[in-house]
Amino acid sequence: MLLLTLTNRFGRATDRTRQILREMREAGATERQRLADQAKILCRRARLIQISIVMGALSALFAAVLILALFLAASLKWESSILISLFFIACLVSLLLSLVTFIMDIRLSLQALKLEIDRPPDA
Repeated sequence: MLLLTLTNRFGRATDRTRQILREMREAGATERQRLADQAKILCRRARLIQISIVMGALSALFAAVLILALFLAASLKWESSILISLFFIACLVSLLLSLVTFIMDIRLSLQALKLEIDRPPDA
């Protein structure tokens, strides 16, 4: 579900960036600067979401490898506690990084909203 949420957010950020770039072509100088600020924030958000997606996918990959290692260790009566611990740690660290970058994206989306709120009503 996390990856689905992140890919939807990534698609929304890229679509909104394209829309803003189209609006910039038709805007005046003051409006163009405001739109450029919005586009910069959206680009930073897209990068953060991309990192979050990669880290989330790595977490899922490490979880799958961990399960495979646990299965093989049990089946072959193989002592692999260090390897299993490393996969578990890698899985959790990747998930943690994914969630941290997701929170950073949320923070940036609020900055973009603040730019809109601070915009003069006649602009």
